[in-house]
Amino acid sequence: MLRLYHNPQSRSTVVHYMLHELGVPFEIVPIDLKAGEHKKPEFLKINPMGKIPVLADGDTIITENPAILVYLADKYPDAGLAPGIDEADRGAYLRWMFFYGSCFEPACADMFMKRESPASTVGWGKPADVLDTVSAALKPGPWLLGERFSAADVMWGSGLGYMLGFKVIPERPEFVDYVARMQARPAHKAAVAADAARVSG
Repeated sequence: MLRLYHNPQSRSTVVHYMLHELGVPFEIVPIDLKAGEHKKPEFLKINPMGKIPVLADGDTIITENPAILVYLADKYPDAGLAPGIDEADRGAYLRWMFFYGSCFEPACADMFMKRESPASTVGWGKPADVLDTVSAALKPGPWLLGERFSAADVMWGSGLGYMLGFKVIPERPEFVDYVARMQARPAHKAAVAADAARVSG
């Protein structure tokens, strides 16, 4: 049984949504962030960074959203959420999966903190270049791999939705429309409903 260490008000919602897209059995291990459960010794043995999400698959522990999504998409190939290793789209899929954490999130942090990031000294480049790159990828639509929905869209739809919600990034039409398409998916609605029930319960 897959176990997701999860709090509905954290980045672990991305993995929670992915699990609903996969349609596989999983168990939620609730983590109370306000109570500091993610900083307690027993949790730090699982993830010394004291962060969620953490996915446990038996004795295998995976952290970091892109890594977890790649792991899950490859583990359950019948769901069709990742191109196979020999498929033409595999390179683009991996590029977008890792561009999120290595370029987009750092650039968003720069924008949020209102600080300069000279392209020559940081690995992610200038925020304007990052946003323009994402825009160019999304404009053809409907998904990052064209007609094929993938785990990369789980990552990006969730992340763009978060950044738009907190007004970190501009409301470009291609961002807004992409997030709306992702949020209309039955699996996303099911994940949101499950989290809402968890919070209210």
